[in-house]
Amino acid sequence: MTTFELIQSIASIATAIGVALAAWQLMISRRQSQSEFEDSFSTQYRTISSDLPLEALVGRELDGPTLEASLRAFYNYFDLSNEQAFLAANNRLRQETWANWREGIEQHLARPAFRQAWQRLAPDLDGSFDDFKRLLPPDLRGEARIAG
Repeated sequence: MTTFELIQSIASIATAIGVALAAWQLMISRRQSQSEFEDSFSTQYRTISSDLPLEALVGRELDGPTLEASLRAFYNYFDLSNEQAFLAANNRLRQETWANWREGIEQHLARPAFRQAWQRLAPDLDGSFDDFKRLLPPDLRGEARIAG
């Protein structure tokens, strides 16, 4: 092998290594972007949950005035959950992320105050929140129809 051939071989190997490293870096960057995207929803959830009454989060029913005063926060929670369900349905979330979020949504929907808020808001939400409505337990599905 001549010196020129050796240099060409080394250059080819170096190019292949460079391409492999660039592909690896691209994959790492994509994962990082996905994590940041999903983390932004966790931040939104924390903000919304801080506006919800503590009684709702620990599984108690709310009295009428407290429920009425909290409806905006519940609406925001249902809206965020709908967006998460939409993203999951369109494969924009990692499966493990969606499984975790879905479990949390289902746990909240089993709590009395969340059920009260949904029952109060649902009649006014016809034609929207379709992805969220698919997560509702059967006894709450009658409160709002799922389009399509």
